[in-house]
Amino acid sequence: MSGGDILEFEIRPTPHPVSDAERAALLVEPGFGRVFTDHMVTIRYSEGKGWYDARLEPFGPLSLSPATAALHYAQEIFEGLKAYHLADGGVGLFRPEANARRMRRSAARLAMAQLPEELFMQSIRVLLQYDRAWVPTRAEASLYLRPLMFATEAFLGVKPSSEYLYVLIASPVGPYFPGGVKPVSVWVSQDYTRAAPGGTGAAKAAGNYAASLLAQSEAIEHGCDQVVFLDAVERRWVEELGGMNVFFVYREGDRTVLVTPELTGSILEGITRDSVITLARDRGYEVQERRYAMEEWRADAESGRLLEAFACGTAAVITPIGRVRSVEGEFTIAGGNPGPVTLELRQALLDIQHGRAPDPYGWVTRVL
Repeated sequence: MSGGDILEFEIRPTPHPVSDAERAALLVEPGFGRVFTDHMVTIRYSEGKGWYDARLEPFGPLSLSPATAALHYAQEIFEGLKAYHLADGGVGLFRPEANARRMRRSAARLAMAQLPEELFMQSIRVLLQYDRAWVPTRAEASLYLRPLMFATEAFLGVKPSSEYLYVLIASPVGPYFPGGVKPVSVWVSQDYTRAAPGGTGAAKAAGNYAASLLAQSEAIEHGCDQVVFLDAVERRWVEELGGMNVFFVYREGDRTVLVTPELTGSILEGITRDSVITLARDRGYEVQERRYAMEEWRADAESGRLLEAFACGTAAVITPIGRVRSVEGEFTIAGGNPGPVTLELRQALLDIQHGRAPDPYGWVTRVL
C-alpha cells in the first residue's frame, strides 16, 4: 500500500468479552500496564507487498518462530499515548500524529518498514470503537495505548528483516506513580549510560529500555524512584531519566526560566517535553534548551537558586523531583516540595488532555 492508502480491517470481535461488572471492578485500581482490553489490532508487512492483513482480534498470545528476527537482533520499536475521557463524554487522543511521526523516525533509524501515519491513526480508531468502555472516567486515569512493531522474518542472517508485525494493545491505567503528585527521588547513574552519540537514543527502541533496567534497579536499591542518566562521553551532562525528560525551574529577576537538556540525538524527543515548552512559553516563561551539568544541578539546589525540577512523559505526565542521590551524596530541591510552576504546568496539560480547558494548539483529536 502507498503512504496515503487506508486498509480495510477484518473485524473478529472476541466471543468472550469481559463482563460489565468485571470491567468496572478492574477499572477501580488498574495500576499501570497490568490490565488489558478485550481486543488488539495487528497489521503485517512484507517487502514487495507492503502493509496488509489488518485485523481487529481478541487480545491474546502471538505465535512466533524461534528464528523470528526480533528475538535475535532486537528490531523492535514502540510508542506510548493515551485515550482520555473528555469532559463532554467523548474520547480524545493527545497529539497522536506526533506519535505516528516519531514511530516512523524510530523505524527509519532501525532500518524497519515505516507504518503510514494514516494507518497508525486508523488502527487506534478501530480499537477504540470496540473497546471504548475500557476508557476510565476517574480523574488522572486514562486508557494507555501501546503501538509496537517488530521484525518477524524467520532468518538468522544479520540484516534488516523483510517482514514486520505491527500490534496495538490498550491498558486502562491510573497514576504512573501511585503516590500521586508527590516529589520523586532520583538516582544519578555513574556507571551506566542510556545512549551514546550516533546510537539509538532518539528512537523509541526496546533496546534502549533494556539498557536502562540495570541502572533503574540500582536506583531502587538506593531508595529512589527513578534513575537519571548522564552523557556517555564526559559523564557530566544530564540527559534524561529512565523513561522521562527533565526540566529545571529558575527565577532570574522578574523572569521565570525553564532549562531542559537540548536534543543531541541521544535524548528521546518527548511529546510531553515539547508540549511543556509550548505551554511555558505561552505563559511568558523563558525556556532554554541547552546542556545542563550535574554539578550545576547540585550547586544550584544547595544554594537555593534552583527552585524546582520535574520530569515529564506520557505515562507520568509531569512529576516533581524532590531528592537527588548519587555516590557523591544527596541533595534536595526546594525542601523536597512540589513547586508552583510544576503544578501549574501539570494542571494545564491535564486540563487540555481531558477537555476541561480550551485547546488553542489543536492537540486533542476527538475519536469518539
